[in-house]
Amino acid sequence: MDFLNTIALDVETLKPLDISLSALDVALVSFLLYYLFQRLRTSRALAILLGLISLKIVHSAAEYMGLYTLTWLLSHVFDSLFILIIVIFQPDIRKALVDIGNMPLLRFHHDLLNKDASREIIDACLEMARRRVGALIVFERSVSLSDLMNQEGQLIDAEISRKLIMNLFYVGSPLHDGAIIISRSRIAAAGCILPLAIAKGQNFGTRHRAAIGVTLDSDAVALVVSEERGEISLAIRGELNRNLDGTALEKILHEIL
Repeated sequence: MDFLNTIALDVETLKPLDISLSALDVALVSFLLYYLFQRLRTSRALAILLGLISLKIVHSAAEYMGLYTLTWLLSHVFDSLFILIIVIFQPDIRKALVDIGNMPLLRFHHDLLNKDASREIIDACLEMARRRVGALIVFERSVSLSDLMNQEGQLIDAEISRKLIMNLFYVGSPLHDGAIIISRSRIAAAGCILPLAIAKGQNFGTRHRAAIGVTLDSDAVALVVSEERGEISLAIRGELNRNLDGTALEKILHEIL
């Protein structure tokens, strides 16, 4: 009898714990679904997801009406649904994982650019903007850009200086069309080819699209000098801040790097 009473007492004790765990489970799933919706609603992935849902509705209707050929065809499509989702949503999944990895609690903060190097870069950008010399400078942060450096770029590992940056982007230089990548207050590589983002109706040139593209694929920050407008822009997380002066540029670089 005492044994049964002990078991009943243990069950009563566990009930509040079960309720708490269930509430935590629902809260975590709700947060995950909300996060996914927020990530998808501003991208083409939402349209693809709606297309998959429409196909599932068609599959269920075909199965209900006995349309065997259509049911068989769509069943084979949905049998590989997991692989299909990985392939279709690969860029969105990668970007979401990068954003999760960049959360403040998961990152070790350290200075990526010292004050002297920052001043040299700003002076170079201002001078190139005045002379209408196009430039693209990418700052590596927690996500490594070694693949971009090794594919097409020329490894340099040089101290940052205004004159070197301007020489690299001088029109006669063989490396002027690519980007230079800054890593730990040094010029790591030059002439790097970056992934291009879709323009989305904006009249962006190749340099601006490349700046947006590399900041979508990583947590990097990119500086662009327009040779057409003599304008300095900064890209971060796929967003472009345009027409920056020296003061604004210095403030942003100090806060980010």
